[in-house]
Amino acid sequence: MKIINLISGPRNISTALMYSFAQRKDTKVIDEPLYGYYLTTTGLDHPGREEIIASMDCNPDSVIGSLLNDNGKNILFVKNMAKHLVGLNTDFMSKMINVFLIREPSHIITSFSKVVEKIPEEEIGYGYSLKLYNQLVNEGQKPIVIDSGTVLKDPETMLPKICEALEIPFDKSMLSWNPGPRPEDGCWAKYWYANVHKSNGLMQKSEQPKQVPEKYQQLYTEASKYYNELFKHAIK
Repeated sequence: MKIINLISGPRNISTALMYSFAQRKDTKVIDEPLYGYYLTTTGLDHPGREEIIASMDCNPDSVIGSLLNDNGKNILFVKNMAKHLVGLNTDFMSKMINVFLIREPSHIITSFSKVVEKIPEEEIGYGYSLKLYNQLVNEGQKPIVIDSGTVLKDPETMLPKICEALEIPFDKSMLSWNPGPRPEDGCWAKYWYANVHKSNGLMQKSEQPKQVPEKYQQLYTEASKYYNELFKHAIK
């Protein structure tokens, strides 16, 4: 079994990519299996916090063990947030194909600020993503980097390139899906997935940087530094 470990920041196209891979008959998808662990260890008050914690296994060792031993289909696509991995022993990642999903930070900050008032850099996760990327490279791995803006400019070209990097055949079914929730959605979908539930595929569009409110300018500068380093390695 091939395990694709998608490592993303918030307010990206990570859920859309999960939906895309869910269209493949050879693939099982799992939505943020470490979210409960993250909430219990940080104490953060995210929307639906108690429901999320009650709905899932919050022990990271058993969560990771179940992922590594899942033999349901030929491919397991795991959608993770970078911030959910902080503090974990990352040895398990040597058994996965690790894919970093990045997005120009102004889009993340302006979108995330509509739901969460205070946004530390750790919430975006680019600093940790870059650290983790470099660690994996030093260990001899070849992590993949995907930029959402590049994907959205031309999904029909980029999805086959992503599949090529993953060494799996491209499936045209990945380009579209039926609007609405999916059974794999976490219970937090009602707070975060409104836009993707309206979508029926990865729609082509060009993203231009957005104006970031003054109070987030320092965050934007810091996140951009990490983003630019990761972008150098992104599939073009």
